[in-house]
Amino acid sequence: MAKTKTSFFCQNCGAQSPKWIGRCPACGEWNTYVEEIIQKEESGKGSWKPSGSTLKKASTPQKIAEVKYEEQARWVTGDPELDRVLGGGIVPGSLVLIGGEPGIGKSTLMLQIALVLKGKTILYVSGEESEAQIKMRADRMEAQNPDCYVLSETNTQQIFQQIEVLKPDFLVIDSIQTLNSQYVESAAGSVSQVRECTAELMKFAKETGTPVFLIGHITKDGSIAGPKVLEHMVDTVLQFEGDRHLTYRILRTSKNRFGSTHELGIYEMRAEGLRAVSNPSEILLTQREEVLNGVAIGAMMEGNRPLLIEIQSLVSPATYGTPQRSSTGHDAKRLNMLLAVLEKRGGMRLGQQDVFLNVAGGLRVDDPGLDLAVCASLISSYEDTPVSEHISFAGEVGLGGEIRAVSRIENRIAEAEKLGFKKIVVSKYAVKGLDLSKYKIEVVALSKLEEMYQQIF
Repeated sequence: MAKTKTSFFCQNCGAQSPKWIGRCPACGEWNTYVEEIIQKEESGKGSWKPSGSTLKKASTPQKIAEVKYEEQARWVTGDPELDRVLGGGIVPGSLVLIGGEPGIGKSTLMLQIALVLKGKTILYVSGEESEAQIKMRADRMEAQNPDCYVLSETNTQQIFQQIEVLKPDFLVIDSIQTLNSQYVESAAGSVSQVRECTAELMKFAKETGTPVFLIGHITKDGSIAGPKVLEHMVDTVLQFEGDRHLTYRILRTSKNRFGSTHELGIYEMRAEGLRAVSNPSEILLTQREEVLNGVAIGAMMEGNRPLLIEIQSLVSPATYGTPQRSSTGHDAKRLNMLLAVLEKRGGMRLGQQDVFLNVAGGLRVDDPGLDLAVCASLISSYEDTPVSEHISFAGEVGLGGEIRAVSRIENRIAEAEKLGFKKIVVSKYAVKGLDLSKYKIEVVALSKLEEMYQQIF
């Protein structure tokens, strides 16, 4: 038996040190080094060995023009939101990590996918719940899949033994922090265990072409728990977000080797599971009985998907000496820049005003195309004059007060027209070469904030 040794690992970034140190030289965090027992794996003692495996000859360099590959067909899951976020479906042999807060619906989402993915043998491995608990959740979803198997196990060697017998087409691990490998003598969830278990699953996925989905816990600051190397090892990192007190959930991509990282999926949590929301603009626009000031509708792009969202603002005289600047769902620095532009170029005295900005629906946005909607919302609240509920905005505002063009303006105009808006305000530089006669909605092309003020207010 190999000699047991100990080493110190940073719980934040996974850096290793032979002795304890107070400050991690890699990430700069203090008091994150923890002693863990490690054991060198004996040669030929691989944790995952496919049956009938043979020795491979060493790789040799090859000209890139001579490299041959076959385009692999993706698996369409039947969940349009997940397929969009993954880039068109599940890639065989891919390793996908899903992170999110406790109770947000990660296990529900993956069990739902396992139940709707027909024609494939699926193994759902849970280290947190028993088979009976998983069956109770599956009964609530009212979905049946005769090829879905469940296993309550945390030891990776036991899991791989069952995999060799079952030979699944699709594997779900819930969660990676609960697994432990017998080749590492640390506690489950430690840096060594998470790294080793992920490496074993990655080797299995690549050698067999089986897609593996890992559910991961997150820390109190919102990042996925464990070393950062975990996110480097996997092919795709998905973030499941949302307020668990609200019904809507958002699935984002922060890393994707097989597609775009700008896609977004929206779900509604119900008693029977998660429902994919095909038209999120309708839920992001509040149904109001009367027109209120400080509200403007902006057309934004999230990946290839156009969304119309409601921007709400409140501008009021500062009660105390220092005015407050607060934004929810929007970049606070960009808000301060727009306030400075309105004061310098628009002549509005906002220096002694409290400003509160909110993006309705719980979204976090960073599209500069919402600048015009934010400015219209701020002017509306400052002037105490409502913006018509039939007008939407799409444009970036520069430091000179000019309205700049934004990308995919045709998609934004088409989405506003589809939702029944009568007018959309855009930059005049965005509509050059665009045939506006094909739209039923009135497209107002402007170049400066002053023109927008005269047109709307």
